[in-house]
Amino acid sequence: MSKKYQFQLPFDVEVDPYIKKNFPEIREYRTVSKSLDARGAPRGKKPIYLYIIDALVTPQDSYATAEAFQKFKPLEQKPIIIGAGPGGLFCAVRLAEHGVPSIIIERGDAASKRMLHIAKFWRYGELDPETNVCYGEGGAGLFSDGKLITRIKSQLVSYVMEKFVMFGAPADTAYISNPHLGSNKIRAIINSISNWLTENDCEIRHNSKVVKILTEEGRAIGIKLESGEELFSDHIVMATGHSAEDLYHHLEDIKVAMKPKDFAVGVRIEHPRRYIDSLQHGKYCEAPEMGSARYKLTWHDKWTDHGVYSFCMCPGGYVLSSGTEKKGIVVNGMSNYARNSPWSNAALVVSVKSESDLAEKDMMAGLRFQHEIERKAYELSLKHATGRELPAMTIKEFMTGKLNDKPLPKTSSPSGVFKADIREIFPKFIIEHLKKGLEEFNKDLPGFIFEEGLLIAPETRTSAPLTVLRDKDTLVSLSHQGLYPCGEGAGYAGGITSAAVDGVKCALSILKHEGLIK
Repeated sequence: MSKKYQFQLPFDVEVDPYIKKNFPEIREYRTVSKSLDARGAPRGKKPIYLYIIDALVTPQDSYATAEAFQKFKPLEQKPIIIGAGPGGLFCAVRLAEHGVPSIIIERGDAASKRMLHIAKFWRYGELDPETNVCYGEGGAGLFSDGKLITRIKSQLVSYVMEKFVMFGAPADTAYISNPHLGSNKIRAIINSISNWLTENDCEIRHNSKVVKILTEEGRAIGIKLESGEELFSDHIVMATGHSAEDLYHHLEDIKVAMKPKDFAVGVRIEHPRRYIDSLQHGKYCEAPEMGSARYKLTWHDKWTDHGVYSFCMCPGGYVLSSGTEKKGIVVNGMSNYARNSPWSNAALVVSVKSESDLAEKDMMAGLRFQHEIERKAYELSLKHATGRELPAMTIKEFMTGKLNDKPLPKTSSPSGVFKADIREIFPKFIIEHLKKGLEEFNKDLPGFIFEEGLLIAPETRTSAPLTVLRDKDTLVSLSHQGLYPCGEGAGYAGGITSAAVDGVKCALSILKHEGLIK
């Protein structure tokens, strides 16, 4: 047995000496939760850490050993997992832990090689349509902040965190509030996961594009690769991510059950990091223990029923060009583990309602809405730059609706930016809600509308604009037996952790279908 303790500590007080002095009965402990409360810092109140620890207090106490998974014989046909992002990889990991190897099919390159392709894109505008910021082993999360934040409530979240630690994440990933790995660390972790999978008889095929899901009498029975090779399985997990447009069209062609879903589009807002640090942490912003400051801002327009919110906040990060098509521009954010670049950025996005905001009501209307914005951004870049640089304007210019003659402030983007009226890119309702949202955010965080702040456009790939329907219990497609829609691309996740959890759930569903677990 163990005993839980809860306590608060000023951010600059070491926890070990505190526990030794105040809880002498504790002989060993592990941290269950650690979160920073800095809400009073702008008013001079010292930030505090909130701790929950699990402690051993008697000689008879001991911690439970790591969970041991029952091993089964491999299935006659290995499960096929389409996509080597967090959903696909964690599905494969959980299956392999039970002795069931799988085949993972990834259209892009291995994580260790993706940076070579992406560097050419950022520096020269040379896009590889199969290996880029969105496509390749590790998925879009490989070039992000590596945030493991999630709003979902599931016992599997702790399992996923522990697995990240097992594969090389810092030990505190398992318990700190809002953990992040950074783009630099998560690449090494993905390599470790891939190596572990191959050591456990899984097969990972990189640079292999699925062009067709083979079906027979309402059942998915296999896949066809671009090379012409066909693979067959009773279980096909579709974990392709939110940008696999060609596969969405194929699913529509073969009449897989889907429905349009709401999504969001907007911009990346970028401030100097030290400026955001000072807004959030006040006089404590220079303290090394505080790190780079985060923020989370939301506002809901009750008259239009549209939300405006910050998303994927990257303290000490970079704004990246992350498109998947040669004639489209998309932006995203990332940061490394240290979060020490001179800038901080976040997406500021407006909800797009499929029922009321899209002129057309067919299944692919949301995709066309996204692509129209991306195309306009590219054309604006061709007009004022080379087609590689990202359109941007200052927050002040956006709020006043007038471009001035001053050059843009320095930016973190490796692709560069050029000055343009980004309002030309978006529908009117997006512009109006972004402006109202910024006004409201400036009330919540005075100074957020900062003269040297930048708005860089467009952020369009926040989530998939449709849902691939599945049974809520078996997670199998409502129209095709044997097909498991999984993760963010299928509409069931919104980040690394939730996608990984969904992958584990699909693995458990396969094992239940085979009668191996209850």
